[in-house]
Amino acid sequence: MKTDPTFWLLARASGLTAYVLLTTTALAGLVLKSRPFGRAVKAAALTDVHRFLTFLALGALVLHGVALTLDRTVHMPLAALVVPGASTYRPIPVALGVLACELAVLIAVSFSVRRRIGFRNWRRLHWLTYVLFVFATAHGIAAGTDSSQPWAFDLYLGAVGAVVFATSWRALSRPTRTTPVPVPERSI
Repeated sequence: MKTDPTFWLLARASGLTAYVLLTTTALAGLVLKSRPFGRAVKAAALTDVHRFLTFLALGALVLHGVALTLDRTVHMPLAALVVPGASTYRPIPVALGVLACELAVLIAVSFSVRRRIGFRNWRRLHWLTYVLFVFATAHGIAAGTDSSQPWAFDLYLGAVGAVVFATSWRALSRPTRTTPVPVPERSI
């Protein structure tokens, strides 16, 4: 009897889609902070796009996990989706994917609790996005069955290159802080 490849194809497609959405989410956040287009793109609109991409990425991650548990090609127990190292299939790369997903959820939830945890702590939490991106990249390369394909390698290389470029742009284009010049008092 031949097995139906639908869930296996869905798992692969949703995993790659989640990675692309994660990359675009990270890029939107970097563009929001570094403002390479000046005032041409409104911050409020870009913030909405950033949040929307975040929720699309989370949806693709959920679809990826559900498809993996329903697929019979790789036996993925439900616990392996939330417990790093519980997978028998490539346990370390899958654990990195689980940790990346949990970080994504944590960072996404931080939007709604930003006022409670304070802006400074919220910004610190957002620095974990880089860890999330590294974990997701390592997961995709080491656990993904399409990683040996040239197009998949190019996808990962392009994503890493784009995030490195945008991060460098942000770091190099930071406005320098200047001490405000005191305004002389007027005499009447």
